[in-house]
Amino acid sequence: MIAEPSDAELERYARHIVLPEIGGLGQVKLRAATVAIVGAGGIGSPAIQYLAAAGVGRLRIADDDEVALSNLQRQTLFGTQDVGRGKCEVAAEAVHHLNPHVATELWPERIEAHNAGDFVQGANVVVDGSDSFATRLLVADAALAAKVPLVSAAVGRFEGQLATYRGWEPDAPCYRCLVGADPGLAEVSCAEQGVLGALTGVMGSLAAMEAVRAITAFGEDAAGKLLLFDALSLRARTLTLAKDPACAACGR
Repeated sequence: MIAEPSDAELERYARHIVLPEIGGLGQVKLRAATVAIVGAGGIGSPAIQYLAAAGVGRLRIADDDEVALSNLQRQTLFGTQDVGRGKCEVAAEAVHHLNPHVATELWPERIEAHNAGDFVQGANVVVDGSDSFATRLLVADAALAAKVPLVSAAVGRFEGQLATYRGWEPDAPCYRCLVGADPGLAEVSCAEQGVLGALTGVMGSLAAMEAVRAITAFGEDAAGKLLLFDALSLRARTLTLAKDPACAACGR
């Protein structure tokens, strides 16, 4: 049984509670929720910060990397003093400083075939901001098998994309409906192609928003919609993704 929110919590989340679309019930849902976040980097940093600020009860964070000086241009959880420290450890400290009501569960390891299922198990939402296509496929397959909504965000240079997947539903696509088993392109890292730092903040914040939407069900259902954001032209467009009936993961 979930305890009644304290006066301090009611004040902390007052701007959510006064929203009719979220309200007290939505805030209680956030408090009871677990969000599993893959990657504490450019996308993961703002996602973690805003989910903690929103009062999500537990953040499960996976990242096996250490903070590097080159991360600080976009990864806002970290400061110069954190260089060389594990990202998971620093992220947990940042969450505690921001909101002591939020628990953290740390996975300072890569998500691979042997642990992907355990990582998503019991989560209400998975947020994937990883920089590896292989990891994204593993996480997507695990979320699909566990029937956990997947919020997937990605950035490259001046472009970002965001989508929510619930492929076990009859009319909703999964991640493989979009990319298949292989995108046909070699992976290119941020170090090789560069990325606008503030863009990762935009996409990470949007990912946090979609995780909150998945938990509280505010507004329109976003599953099956792909948001494309172009920072060079300051344009955004939304595409409708169709379920692929021949998809090896979720097709009939």
